[in-house]
Amino acid sequence: MPNGPGPDAFGTFDFLNKPNTPLYYHAAPRFATFLAQRIPAALHFRLGALRLNSYGPTTMTVPLARTLQAGLALLYPEVCQLCGEQRAAPAEGFVCVHCWSQVRFIKPPFCARCGVPVAGEINTAFECTNCRDLELHFCSARSAVTARGVVLEAVHRYKYSRALWFEPFLVDLFLRAALPALREETWDLVVPVPLHPLKEREREFNQAERFAAPLARALALPLNPQLLRRVQPTRTQTLLTKAQRAANVRRAFARRADRRLQGERVILVDDVFTTGATTSACARVLRAAGAGEVCVWTVARGL
Repeated sequence: MPNGPGPDAFGTFDFLNKPNTPLYYHAAPRFATFLAQRIPAALHFRLGALRLNSYGPTTMTVPLARTLQAGLALLYPEVCQLCGEQRAAPAEGFVCVHCWSQVRFIKPPFCARCGVPVAGEINTAFECTNCRDLELHFCSARSAVTARGVVLEAVHRYKYSRALWFEPFLVDLFLRAALPALREETWDLVVPVPLHPLKEREREFNQAERFAAPLARALALPLNPQLLRRVQPTRTQTLLTKAQRAANVRRAFARRADRRLQGERVILVDDVFTTGATTSACARVLRAAGAGEVCVWTVARGL
């Protein structure tokens, strides 16, 4: 494993296998990841916001704004950060049309409780085996897309490799599915699933809060990231069984002592839904704090 920049670190020799595309296209994704792991997340979000604005802040002169954009283009090149072969703009989350076409939105039929999609034609409401086996504290859970292929790669790189440029792509998927469904009912509050302070300090951002904020703005609802807190640093859920997941998070969450609810209907937001153990544990605390109902929305659904 190389220690720093070089052909292996940045993939600059990939063009030998695909000679019809520019050398820069193959270097860019790994180069951007290399830089991302060495830049604070807060600075990354600020630079990314500037990159989305093709002219820079309004107080800048045009030449200065163009110079800034040219510099930012080195960090955020307009190339798909998944395949590295097609052009992709900042506003698209650096995901090209071809990779975008591989996304699979979740559509009916699905479980009325947890939203897991099922094959075939089902015209009546039903609950899946997972929901019947668990005591779930949310009224319903829905996800925008399946956590497979390009979506799973984007989510994992966003969370674990600081590939923060994928955020517009993931937020777009989330809002496309969540907004029409949530606007059919009345909701009062948006709450993200919290990270433990140690984990958030390590990652420098909470992905659930990053997805919850644009949802709250679009719905004109208050966002309350302080209502819940994670009081136990739990193991990652990725490799745990269903029973282990439930036990892992059973006492992981608590409400802040000075926060109470009075029958509000709450939208609980997270990045990925698998068995529902994490979101159900959060919903239990919210209900105990006075929430009327809790529905869950996530970007992706593990299958």
